[in-house]
Amino acid sequence: MGRVLINDTTLRDGEQSPGVAFRTSEKVAIAEALYAAGITAMEVGTPAMGDEEIARIQLVRRQLPDATLMTWCRMNALEIRQSADLGVDWVDISIPASDKLRQYKLREPLTVLLERLAMFIRLAHTLGLRVCIGCEDASRAGGQALRAIAEVAQQCGAARLRYADTVGLLDPLSTAAQISALREVWSGEIEMHAHNDLGMATANTLAAVSAGATSVNTTILGLGERAGNAALETVALGLERCLGVKTGVHFPALPALCQRVAEAAQRAIDPQQPLVGELVFTHESGVHVAALLRDSESYQSIAPSLMGRSYRLVLGKHSGRQAVNGVFDQMGYHLNAAQINQLLPAIRRFAENWKRSPKDYELVAIYDELCGESALRARG
Repeated sequence: MGRVLINDTTLRDGEQSPGVAFRTSEKVAIAEALYAAGITAMEVGTPAMGDEEIARIQLVRRQLPDATLMTWCRMNALEIRQSADLGVDWVDISIPASDKLRQYKLREPLTVLLERLAMFIRLAHTLGLRVCIGCEDASRAGGQALRAIAEVAQQCGAARLRYADTVGLLDPLSTAAQISALREVWSGEIEMHAHNDLGMATANTLAAVSAGATSVNTTILGLGERAGNAALETVALGLERCLGVKTGVHFPALPALCQRVAEAAQRAIDPQQPLVGELVFTHESGVHVAALLRDSESYQSIAPSLMGRSYRLVLGKHSGRQAVNGVFDQMGYHLNAAQINQLLPAIRRFAENWKRSPKDYELVAIYDELCGESALRARG
């Protein structure tokens, strides 16, 4: 399988997460960090939001002249012209693909919308824009509607169709079936846009690529509406590890990128967030730690060094004697069997009482209390 384009939409769909609003400096810094991490294609905003958003998109364009930038537009001539004036490369023209959204958003039949869509595709081309047709709510659309949209898009020279699981209802098997069916009637690029309402956005994105999608949408940390979008971190590594697809992503840059976005969004990174959470390369279980002390790959399929990190061993309720000995040995304390037997119950009590693993200085304090010189003198 060849290369798959990651078209990151943190600066558009990610920012639609409730309460998230990037300042100009934050938006530009995130775009620059994405580009530095190897993400060269980005959906950077929506001109319809007004002058401030337009100015921010202009600034991103100025700072990243070689990036491939896209804006999201409705079927609206003004928004398409604004996109061209901004100097972006692509425009995503969104059309409600499902009966439900057409009924409640535009109240027009598909035949009428397709006539207008053809006109807007031609307009975008005359303005020098490449065109992606955003099939909004595609996962609730019938096959006939998607075929009709694809036919118009192909006739008018659109380059890409975006298949949007807008409400996040798909699973990997149904995703693969939907993309395979679309591939039968569409020879151009297919972009998968997955939402995480059922916790399957990354899996659905990988399934779409397996079935013929050529580009994918992601957001940093999976930021987005409701349960969010497919996370850049897991999609990128999943593409490379599971499908053998080259992404061009510089993985050691991702932890800092995620931290930058978390700060801008005022969202704490979950300690168990895959790949970038504080605890994802941390081990406590006695069996696991004992094995890791002998072989660092025994209970890790992903090398922490890939992300510019290292694994960490901690002690707690589930630790065993080998783990206590190994962790204290790394701290420069060489324990005998009697000391290990004294320390282990105290470490387990600490974890139960404080609901966390003791830090190094707290382990030293426990050692001093139970095994230090003063403790030995007290015992006589």
